[in-house]
Amino acid sequence: MLSFTSAGTPIEVEWFAARASGDGPAVLLLHGADGLTFADGYRLAARSLAASGYHVAFLHYLDRTNDRRVAYARLRHDFPLWAGTVRDGLNWLAQRPGVDAGRLGLVGVSLGAALAFDTAASDARVRAIVDYFGPLPDGLAARRPRLPPTLVLHGARDPVVPVSQAHAIARLLAEQGTPHELQVYPDQGHGLTGAAQLDAAARTARFLDRHVGLR
Repeated sequence: MLSFTSAGTPIEVEWFAARASGDGPAVLLLHGADGLTFADGYRLAARSLAASGYHVAFLHYLDRTNDRRVAYARLRHDFPLWAGTVRDGLNWLAQRPGVDAGRLGLVGVSLGAALAFDTAASDARVRAIVDYFGPLPDGLAARRPRLPPTLVLHGARDPVVPVSQAHAIARLLAEQGTPHELQVYPDQGHGLTGAAQLDAAARTARFLDRHVGLR
């Protein structure tokens, strides 16, 4: 387990190194509001990306507020703290040995995707976002930031983050002329299973290869 410091607080990072030699692309992987509840699934995804040539940093950003899961009553209050930690994490990632700081991507799930959007809106080093059923952060759509190429993956029956959020993100990207893909899975909710999960993983790999992995 690796770590860095954000506002004086130690933040743990699980590191999955690519096997390729030389400086390579890297991805910051951001979990959702359930924290590490589904950590094994994130680790499986990280290993798959690492096998494809990406360094992956699975960031435990809730360490910033000493939470294992998000306390929803404090969500709006704590969001800027987590966002600051994600920005610090991106800086940490860019400085890692073997990482090409010109080829960085963000993969976020739900709350993690919202944090990815927040980070990319102010950091041009982010070459691509993969958004798994996440919303735009409050106020971000009104500011209309220029976002990097984005893959939007969402379940049509999501009861937590309505699929209308995915369509709103796609409209914003289209209006900006930003390369993007929107994939809505008809029978999926807040989370993907079965064939949809496998399809999303394949789309993620292709999208990252197109916008981050290739020079």
